[in-house]
Amino acid sequence: MPNPSLPAVIFDLGGVLVDWDPRYLYRRLFAGDEAAMEHFLGHVCTPEWNRQQDAGRPFAEGEAEAAARHPAMLEFIRAWLPNFDEMIPRAIDGTVAILDELRRNGVPVYALTNWSAETFAGQPARFPFLGWFEGIVVSGREKLIKPDPRIFRLLLDRYGIDGSRAVFIDDSPANAAAATALGMRGIVFTGADALRHELEALSLL
Repeated sequence: MPNPSLPAVIFDLGGVLVDWDPRYLYRRLFAGDEAAMEHFLGHVCTPEWNRQQDAGRPFAEGEAEAAARHPAMLEFIRAWLPNFDEMIPRAIDGTVAILDELRRNGVPVYALTNWSAETFAGQPARFPFLGWFEGIVVSGREKLIKPDPRIFRLLLDRYGIDGSRAVFIDDSPANAAAATALGMRGIVFTGADALRHELEALSLL
């Protein structure tokens, strides 16, 4: 069982531990036409559209909704799901090293991610460090999404974490602020070096 007297470090995944950007895929599909790619990502498969899948909407429904708005883009819309892994070409090695150091120091580590259940399913096989966490909460599975305070509380309650002794790291200022509002120490991730300095200042590294 988790020991709530220990400090815990909770990581976001996309933008913190893995380098996620749909442009890695769509730059290829649009043959380097940056304007066309940005128009597609800004008007068709938008961040809000993707967020709905992160919040639990099935991709089949998301594809149908986008295709109804932009039928001429159907080929590109349908490319998202089967080619999703191309959007995450690599881990962010500096942060993975910090995660490894924390767990080797005996610090309990967890993950809280806004991620579709469908596209997350294959990631542990690609990124073995996902097996280092004592628990992972995936928004698409829970049908709750950051910065909703309910998903933070779900993580804390499920794993017996004392929020007042928890550090939460996310590249979204809104998500870090939501954690802080619940009594955690929210850190906005700007890079592995800066994160290392902050965790050293907290005597976690």
